[in-house]
Amino acid sequence: MKLSDAEKGGRYIIEKIDLPFEMQRRLEALGMTDRTPVSVLNRKGGGILIIKLRGTRFALGCNITKNIEVAEDDGRE
Repeated sequence: MKLSDAEKGGRYIIEKIDLPFEMQRRLEALGMTDRTPVSVLNRKGGGILIIKLRGTRFALGCNITKNIEVAEDDGRE
């Protein structure tokens, strides 16, 4: 599923990031890599998501979130 489809309060694992090279590298520098857990804190108008990633809150627009594949985090390693 896409991160843009994630539900508020949900916990997910990053599976794949399919963004332009520079944007993808910037997200990786911020800690968003494959197999990283993220939590959706809030959904704003216009498709903006507020997520928690490695203890930090980020706001991501729909043009970014629709290009990030996630899987639901079932709590197992």
